[in-house]
Amino acid sequence: MLRARTLLEKFNNRIFSAVHGNNIVYNTCWEDPALDREALKFNAEDKVLMITSAGCNALDYLLAGAGEVHTVDVNPIQNALLELKKTAILHLNYADFFSLFGEGKNSAAKVIYEKSLKPHLSDVAKQYWDKNISLFYGKGWRKSFYYRGTSGLLAKLVLTHANVFQRLKKPIEELLEAKTIEQQCQVYESKIKAKIWTPWMKWFLSRNMTLNLMGVPGPQKEQITHQYPGGVAKYIQDSIEAVITKLPFQNNYFYRVYIQGKYTKECCPEYLKECNFEILREKVKNLYINTNTLTGYMQSSDKKFSKFILLDHMDWMSSHNPEALAEEWSAILAKSAPNSKAIFRSAGIKVTYLDHLKVDYKGGKVELGSLLKYDEELAARLHPNDRVHTYASFYIAALPS
Repeated sequence: MLRARTLLEKFNNRIFSAVHGNNIVYNTCWEDPALDREALKFNAEDKVLMITSAGCNALDYLLAGAGEVHTVDVNPIQNALLELKKTAILHLNYADFFSLFGEGKNSAAKVIYEKSLKPHLSDVAKQYWDKNISLFYGKGWRKSFYYRGTSGLLAKLVLTHANVFQRLKKPIEELLEAKTIEQQCQVYESKIKAKIWTPWMKWFLSRNMTLNLMGVPGPQKEQITHQYPGGVAKYIQDSIEAVITKLPFQNNYFYRVYIQGKYTKECCPEYLKECNFEILREKVKNLYINTNTLTGYMQSSDKKFSKFILLDHMDWMSSHNPEALAEEWSAILAKSAPNSKAIFRSAGIKVTYLDHLKVDYKGGKVELGSLLKYDEELAARLHPNDRVHTYASFYIAALPS
């Protein structure tokens, strides 16, 4: 039985790697930076170390006042996406910039790329975008860039099912136009809920392939399955219902972009707003993009960092490579400036895997849990306001000085 489970885990990991190999996994960030701003209070002295993802939040942190932002990702294609955004900010006008990353398409994308972007890209980014700038052409079944990549494909599949097979196009438009939370609840309960949460949809959302498209590895699925009553499908349903029935939805850009395939100038991340464009053009010079592991980058850098944004990657590491997780945290402790903080998210309702993790600190081995001081009160206050709501828990930790 144990052998069969081990083989199944290996198979699922191979499928996950195959789905994401040489692909954009995240075409937009799926973590709410408004929480991060409140949790970390960025300032001009901050040197931020974070996982790249789609790069939206790295740009947000610069706008929030961070002095430097260093992004790290083992996937060079995610870094190529952020590099394209950075180059577009520096070398395009706002209209062309917004058409690409706000509307997700521009019929002149190839010309814009060849003339204004390609000459300024690194060789790695150039190699990728030479072959894939067509993602912005606005052609085919997935006309928007935001329906490309693995997460975009999943969004398009779910939207097609809702609009075509369940005929929910108009009710979903009503939901986006609702002016109050009460109106949102009324539209959702009377016109959407019963049609969207069908047995087929719950089955579909629980499949490993679907979760792979979401970027959810096996260990996160296991966490949800074991900790959340009703399992993965109920977790997803409850998460989305919390967003629709408890928070304003009209300006929720995280969901709007996947529903409509684009942002609007009124409903978009801060980095896409016209009022921030010239500000960002100056600040983006303090953005540094690196293809590496967090540990590898920290060990090769002579900098000390004051803010660490770790997303949810530790859910996977804690299960599959706890030794690497211990090494990563040893590097974080060694490279942290005085009064540093770290934030991370998890699919688990309660994270305990850091408590007894043995790390190197001041010449000895210490349990990490004894070094971190969590601001549980602030995290509990911020987490219910998360406009994405796909993570079960949110953590703010002060590091030892």
